[in-house]
Amino acid sequence: MADVILENITKTYNKGKVLALDAVSFAVDKGALFGLIGPDGAGKTSLFRILTTLLVPDGGTAIVNGEDVVKDYQSIRRKVGYMPGRFSLYQDLTVAENLNFFATLFGTTIQENYDLIKDIYVQIEPFKDRRAGKLSGGMKQKLALCCALIHKPTVLFLDEPTTGVDPVSRQEFWHMLNRLRDQGITILVSTPYMDEATLCDKIALIQGGRIMSVDTPEGIIKQFGELLLAVKSNQMIQLLQDLREYPDTASCYTFGEYHHLTLKDNTSYQNQLSELKDYLTGKGYKGDLVVEPVAPTIEDCFIKLMSQAGRQPAV
Repeated sequence: MADVILENITKTYNKGKVLALDAVSFAVDKGALFGLIGPDGAGKTSLFRILTTLLVPDGGTAIVNGEDVVKDYQSIRRKVGYMPGRFSLYQDLTVAENLNFFATLFGTTIQENYDLIKDIYVQIEPFKDRRAGKLSGGMKQKLALCCALIHKPTVLFLDEPTTGVDPVSRQEFWHMLNRLRDQGITILVSTPYMDEATLCDKIALIQGGRIMSVDTPEGIIKQFGELLLAVKSNQMIQLLQDLREYPDTASCYTFGEYHHLTLKDNTSYQNQLSELKDYLTGKGYKGDLVVEPVAPTIEDCFIKLMSQAGRQPAV
């Protein structure tokens, strides 16, 4: 059973001149941890603001908990939790005052739903009398999550909750999300970090306001369907140019300390690999050259889908 259903959601800005969302459609099962994965400007925030009834779509329909986001916006606002990307709590109020304020807004108390936030709140309780504006990034994140949960929402929307947060806090945050999912809360989280995609039950890859693929992380990786090679040397800038000039190159882009390469013909892997090495040797690359097959990641799949859509990946 789906808790969130989108059908051809479209949104434009600047009197229709800027297309933010282009016929976005997908569904999120009840109790799932669903990731919306894409870079800045992909349309993630616009979509979340529509689903939390803060924006009205120009076209299409969106259903949350069986209710329409336009017709039933008042009912939906009482049921969902929303944590925007930018810290939006009252910075001059203390941790305890912020939490009490949001509990009062929804006609509840901290005590009534304490079990839901306990695992998170115990980490910030020692700072309950500190003003929110004086908290660290990780602590602000935990406070914002507590405030989004205090009324016991059925669906939780988290817009880039780990952006700008240190790696340890990011890891702790995802552990919290898993515990919340185990309590039956449907969670939609957006992130520009491709490595976080593998932590979700299902993901949607979005770019330029369009959904490029919706599947489990494993399912999207299986769709890659090509041999992927990792290549490096001591002359990485020249190597990138030489690889892109290689006649059998299908795609080539920088990936960490390597260049990732796919070939036009994968039917004779050993011959292709041998010919590529001969080509690079002829270009002067010798003992420092590394050419090896690697398993594709979500980021590789994202870049491939961008290329298929006619968008050139960054170097």
